[in-house]
Amino acid sequence: MVRITHYRYKCIGCAYCVEVAPDFWKMNENDGKSDLIGSKTKNNIQMLITDDLSFDANMRAAEVCPVSCIKVEKY
Repeated sequence: MVRITHYRYKCIGCAYCVEVAPDFWKMNENDGKSDLIGSKTKNNIQMLITDDLSFDANMRAAEVCPVSCIKVEKY
């Protein structure tokens, strides 16, 4: 299993995550920040538990994020 955590309050809306992993990320039209598709949000932090197949794409998203607001971990 893979846990993806998006510290949305740090997001600057660069959309790099959307470019490298569009199946998991989309831009929010209201505030211009990215959203983790299918995640649950609490205190402006989004979290998604998913299968191992999503690991590589989301690691790329985390690596290209200029503010390091995406954390991806296997557990």
